[in-house]
Amino acid sequence: MKTLLLATALAASTFAAPAMARDTVLHIPLADVLSMPEAKDKLDPSMKFFLAGAPTPKIVKRLSTDVSNPKTNGVGKSDEFGCKWAALSALISLQNSAKREGGNAVVDIVSYYKKNEYRSATDFECHAGSIIIGVALRGTYAQIAD
Repeated sequence: MKTLLLATALAASTFAAPAMARDTVLHIPLADVLSMPEAKDKLDPSMKFFLAGAPTPKIVKRLSTDVSNPKTNGVGKSDEFGCKWAALSALISLQNSAKREGGNAVVDIVSYYKKNEYRSATDFECHAGSIIIGVALRGTYAQIAD
């Protein structure tokens, strides 16, 4: 009986097709996230965010560079809303770290999902799976002129 069970399990694992996980890539304007009502409640209005390639005020001092890589549960959410929610989480994390370092901005922000850089002056990249939605943003904390 044990031999039959072992043979059955071996055959099933040999012939089972690998599952294809969904990984939908979306490019969403950062401005859409910054205009969300939740962003207005959770982001400090004195903290500024600039994607790489976007015009920035004069940078007085560059501080450290870091990555925020939040995920959100995508069940019951549209891909776009989940992406915006994950991006907002990333911005909150970057904001808090920038403040700790004495910065008033995060500059040169790029998408950095699985260490693959996506650069746009207007959009960030998001990956939506069947269950999980994720965004990775890398930015440099900075002090900018008012």
